[in-house]
Amino acid sequence: MSHAEDTARQDGLAAYVAVTAAYWGFMLTDGALRLLVLLHFHTLGFSPVQLAYLFVFYELAGVVTNLCAGWIAARFGLTSTLYAGLGLQVLALVALAQLDPGWAVSVSVVFVMLVQGVSGVAKDLSKMSAKSAVKLLAPTTGGGLFRWVALLTGSKNAVKGLGFLLGAGLLALAGFTAAVLGMAAVLAVVLVFLWFRMPSGLPAGKRGARFREVFSKEPNINWLSAARVFLFGARDVWFVVGIPVYFYAVLSDGSEAGDQAAFFMIGTFMAVWTILYGGVQALAPIVLKAASRPERELVGVAKGWAVALSVIPLALAAIVVLAGTPVGWLTVSLVIGLLVFGAIFAVNSSLHSYLILAFSKDARVTMDVGFYYMSNAAGRLIGTLLSGASYQLGGLALCLATSGVFVVLSALAAGRLRA
Repeated sequence: MSHAEDTARQDGLAAYVAVTAAYWGFMLTDGALRLLVLLHFHTLGFSPVQLAYLFVFYELAGVVTNLCAGWIAARFGLTSTLYAGLGLQVLALVALAQLDPGWAVSVSVVFVMLVQGVSGVAKDLSKMSAKSAVKLLAPTTGGGLFRWVALLTGSKNAVKGLGFLLGAGLLALAGFTAAVLGMAAVLAVVLVFLWFRMPSGLPAGKRGARFREVFSKEPNINWLSAARVFLFGARDVWFVVGIPVYFYAVLSDGSEAGDQAAFFMIGTFMAVWTILYGGVQALAPIVLKAASRPERELVGVAKGWAVALSVIPLALAAIVVLAGTPVGWLTVSLVIGLLVFGAIFAVNSSLHSYLILAFSKDARVTMDVGFYYMSNAAGRLIGTLLSGASYQLGGLALCLATSGVFVVLSALAAGRLRA
C-alpha cells in the first residue's frame, strides 16, 4: 500500500469514527425526546390518537427529507447534511422547551407536531449521512461492508435504547423543560466539536447531481424499499402508542408516585427492547454467516426471516383476545414475545441495511440510501398513524394483528428480490 493510499485509509477511518460518534449523540437525544413527549402528553390527558398525531410530522418529515437528503448530500457533501441534522435537532429541543402548559390542547398539539417535524428532518439528515459513509469507507472484502453497517446500525439502536431510559428518568426527576434544554446543550457541544475537528475523508458534493436521479430504476432497490415500508410499519404500529399506553394503564395507579414508577418501567422496557434489537443487529453478520456466504444467498434468506417474524405478533394478538382483560400472565407473555420479536426483527432490519448498500453503486449511494430510508420513514409514518387509531378502535390486539399483516406483506416484497 502506498503512502497516499494509507493516508486516505486513515482519513476515511477517522471520518467514519467521527460520523458514528456524532450519530450516537444524536440518537441518544432522539430516543429520550420520543419518550419524553409521549409520556408527558399522556399524563396531560391526550388520547391515543392525539398522541399519534404528535409524531405524524416527525415521520412525514422523514419521508420528504430522505427523498431530498440523498440529492443534497450528492450535491453539497456528506459533512453538510451531518452538520445540518445536528443543528436542527438543537433548535427543535430549544423550541420544545418553550411549550406553555397554559395553551389550549389544540395549540399544544399543533406546536409539538411542528417541532417534531423539525426533529424528523434532523434525524434523517444525520442517518443518511452516517449510512452513506459506511458504503464509501467500509472494507470491500471478507464481509466488511455487512460488519460495518451492522455495527453502526446496532450500536445506534443500543444508544437510542439508552435514550428511552434517559428520557423517562429525566421526566421523572427533572421535568420536561429542564430535560429538553439539557439535551440541547449537550448536542450543541457535540456539533461545535465536530465543526472544528471533523477529519477529512468524506466526499464533497458534485454540482451536476440532479434531483430526478433520486428515483432508482433498479428493481431490487425498489422491492427492498417496499419490504422496508411494511417491516417498519409492523414495528411502529404497536411500539409508538399501543404498548406504552397499555403498560401505563397496567402499571400506574394515577398518583404522582404511580406515574413516576410507570415512567421508569415503560422506559426500562423500551430501552431493553431497543438495546437488545441493536445488539442482535450488530451480531447479524455472525447469525447469517455473512463472511462465508455469497450475496445471492443473503438475498435469498430475506423472505424466510420475514415469514418467521410474522408469526409472533399474530400469536400475541390471539393471546390478548383470549385473555380478555390485562392480567399478570398476559403482561409477562407480551414482554417475552415482544423481546423475541425484537431479536428476529433485528436480523431482518440488519439484512435490509446491508442489501441496500450492496445493491447501490458508489456513484449514487447517497440517493439510493435516501430513497430507501424515505421508504423506512413512510413505514414509520403509516405505523404511527395506525398505532393510535388501532389502539383506540381495537386495543392492543388490533395493533398486534395489524403488525402481523404488515410483516407478511414485507415478506412478499422481499420474495421479489433477485441476486
